[in-house]
Amino acid sequence: MSHKSAVYPGTFDPITKGHTDLVTRAARVFERVVVAIAESPHKAPMFALDERIALAREELSDVGNVEVVGFSNLLVEFVQQCGAGVIVRGLRAVSDFEYEFQLASMNRHLAPEVETLFMTPDERYGFISSSLVKEIARLNGDVSEFVGARVRQALGQRFGEMS
Repeated sequence: MSHKSAVYPGTFDPITKGHTDLVTRAARVFERVVVAIAESPHKAPMFALDERIALAREELSDVGNVEVVGFSNLLVEFVQQCGAGVIVRGLRAVSDFEYEFQLASMNRHLAPEVETLFMTPDERYGFISSSLVKEIARLNGDVSEFVGARVRQALGQRFGEMS
């Protein structure tokens, strides 16, 4: 069975160039990609859900077949509600694999009809994570290589102006 729609889930606190790389590439494979931003209150995100959605929409505005929405239910339920059949997950390093494999296995157990597709980021972005970007920004470092201009501005407002 082929799938026309995929869901790319995450917290995106904040969305990085690694995320946008994966979404852009997934959008070449699928007719529709839903970027699903998890509410994730247990992770205590720095940006509120509506801010993360707005930033992701701005960063991905030039990719026509991408929709950005928030969600707070089980991922597989959200995927089913979207009418998608594939979850796209990014793997930056081997260390990500064990956790992602466990998630994929649980999701397959909960919804056997939903597949998980793993993608690796462009080599330029493989080391970037939202938590590292936040830490660099918090310490007044330059994050412009890792995030888009609007995200950089939002981080600057959150932590005070960056050099």
